[in-house]
Order: sequence, then C-alpha cells, then structure tokens
Amino acid sequence: MKEFKKYFQLAAEPHDVYNALTNKVMIEIWTGEDAEMEEVPGTEFSMWDGSICGKNIEFVKDHKIVQEWYFGEDENSLVTIKLHAHKGGTSMEVKQTNIPDEAFDNIAEGWDEDYFLALNQLFEE
Repeated sequence: MKEFKKYFQLAAEPHDVYNALTNKVMIEIWTGEDAEMEEVPGTEFSMWDGSICGKNIEFVKDHKIVQEWYFGEDENSLVTIKLHAHKGGTSMEVKQTNIPDEAFDNIAEGWDEDYFLALNQLFEE
C-alpha cells in the first residue's frame, strides 16, 4: 500500500474551494459528470458518474474534508483534504493513504489531471 501527498494552489478563497468540493451542483459543474454528495458525516458519495465512490467521514466547514474511498470489497483508502488560506487564494493539501500499489500511478495522475485541473479551470473563469 502506498500514500499520496501533494499541495495544490487555487485562485479562490478556502470557502469557495470547500463549496466546490462539498456541494453536489458545484461538483457536477467542475467535473462535468453526475455526482452524489451531502455535507453530512456517514453519508455515501460518488463523483465522475460513479468512478469515485465512498463515505464521508468528517467535515470542518471551509477547512477540512475526510472521506473513505472504496477500491474493492476489502480495500478502502482514506482521503484528507485540508484548505489553507494562501496569498492569492487557497493551498489545498491532499493526503491519501492505503492506496493499492497497482492503483497508485492512476490515483496520482487523477489528482493532478482530473481533480486539480478541473478545479483550477473552475476558478480561473
């Protein structure tokens, strides 16, 4: 099992980034796909029309999101997103643990090319 950690800079305030990550309508706007999301611990979520599924664990408004992502029947990964106010916007700290070795490259690429680029485009418009 592997771990991914990276910081992404976004040109938006932490409140706006948090809203984009927790509001179903906003998620569908920046991903361009169907999503299910409730800002309620213990609820199930899905993004990119089911490509990412899991359970919401913790929310700290405008600061932190903790989710469990499902990989298989017995393989789950913990994702923690922390938002830090930063000059010019937000530093989004992403940490994902317990990533199956065979999925690591795909996950790392997904954070860069799917998650971050789509969020970045949302806030640059």
